[in-house]
Amino acid sequence: MLEIGMKAPDFTLADGEGGEVSLSSFLGRKVVLYFYPKDNTPGCTRQACAFAGAYAAFKEKGVAVIGISRDSVASHKKFAEKYGLPFLLLSDPERKAIEAYGVWQEKKNYGKVTMGVVRTTFIIDENGVIERVMAKVKPDTNAAEILEYLG
Repeated sequence: MLEIGMKAPDFTLADGEGGEVSLSSFLGRKVVLYFYPKDNTPGCTRQACAFAGAYAAFKEKGVAVIGISRDSVASHKKFAEKYGLPFLLLSDPERKAIEAYGVWQEKKNYGKVTMGVVRTTFIIDENGVIERVMAKVKPDTNAAEILEYLG
């Protein structure tokens, strides 16, 4: 897992419209980068909707919000349309960013051990440096905790 003070690994991934987005294009502004397991699952939907509900406050602070999962571009597009998500969702089926950020980990679910994305949020400063790491976040409170942290 990456730590505070480390340079955030750059990546270029497809968005819900099929365009490509690079983290480096956000230099000069703060970025909330959150990794989540899967579109349209209960926890991930609650987390995305919480970010959508708080989006105006993030925008007011000049903070970009980016969600990343292994889901396809088509899945992201449907997910964003269904819930009116106003921020970027990026598709990482090959786990390039997911592995670079160390969020592809062993998970236990009902005693079964599998590999998957551990819900994690990174706050990246204007210089592309990791300012805060929030591991195993709660979907319902993640957006509010970040806004509180940002002040």
